Amino acid sequence: MSELSGPETSVLNMIRENPFVGQQEMADQLGLSRSAIAAYIVKLTEKGYILGRGYVLPREDRVMVLGGAVIDRKYLARSPLIAGTSNPVEGMRSFGGVARNVAENLALLGASTGFISAVGADESGRDLLRYMRDRGVDVSSVISLAQERTAEYAAVLEPSGDLAFGIADMAIFDRLTPELMENVWSSVTSARLVFADCNLPAETLSALISKSKAGRFELAVDAVSTPKVTRLPQNLDGIDLLFLNLDEASTLLGKTFSRTIDGMREAALKLHGCGAGAVILSCGTDGVVVASQTDECFIPVVKANPVDMTGAGDAMIAGTLFYYLENAELCDAVRKGALIGSMTTESAASVHPELSTHFVEANLHRLDPHLNHGDTIV
Repeated sequence: MSELSGPETSVLNMIRENPFVGQQEMADQLGLSRSAIAAYIVKLTEKGYILGRGYVLPREDRVMVLGGAVIDRKYLARSPLIAGTSNPVEGMRSFGGVARNVAENLALLGASTGFISAVGADESGRDLLRYMRDRGVDVSSVISLAQERTAEYAAVLEPSGDLAFGIADMAIFDRLTPELMENVWSSVTSARLVFADCNLPAETLSALISKSKAGRFELAVDAVSTPKVTRLPQNLDGIDLLFLNLDEASTLLGKTFSRTIDGMREAALKLHGCGAGAVILSCGTDGVVVASQTDECFIPVVKANPVDMTGAGDAMIAGTLFYYLENAELCDAVRKGALIGSMTTESAASVHPELSTHFVEANLHRLDPHLNHGDTIV
């Protein structure tokens, strides 16, 4: 074949790494115009390096996950921290973010999973996307922004493991506006189920809810935190599955609820009354309450020997969504999700490295046999 010029080689390498990469994304990363990229693609096609384009139909069971993708850094102090000087630490780096964790868990369970987020055109962003591809997640709709930094969270921990300082650089997610996502909406609306976290801007969540009402997909949303849950509208119609904890529910409803099963049930039913199709409300070790038109149950926490709690809630969400897609009753899907969440705490990683459907089946004995469908709330 003909020898390639430098720009042609760069374009070809990007296409090899991500066959669905957009021309504008390549232009931004290579510092070229979109028309120049188009011309290089024509030349690569003429030279036989590219066979051409075709229509790709989505799988009927496809899940799209939208939201945060973060580089997590932890620094565990070897001795008590002293302010104003250098402290010896043990550093760790991993990939996090609610939506990213959910996407990885879903892919490991075997779901056809696509992911939409924003990363910087930097080494961290490239590492994150490469890792997600290796885990079986389609990242062709992730938006790479040349002038932004990939989101990072850094935790400085005392020798005991307690958090001393936590710092977060999440500004890039503010760029995920409906306008920026114009070219990826088709990937969203073609899915059977869409999951979004509240790292997305309020206007994007609103646009997503509107598309859910008019589209064929079911929409699941996670609140993420008490400040970010306020990005949701008061009218929750269009959200089929709402995941949140009791504190987030209190913030959204503007009311304090008792930290009991009755308090959890009251909050979940109020949120259901605000339009959410089903509410999956957790309260730490107190368990999970499910409230919907057809299901109402309480699911206790599965006993575990925890090593690290990071990612447990995200794993519970992913497990619930996976088994819900498998046509399980919602309460049964949440029970299996709760099992996956508990097993995740027994790993130092935010996503259990052994996760698979076989791994879940091998641990089903850990569920209380008397609660096959959860306890019905009377």
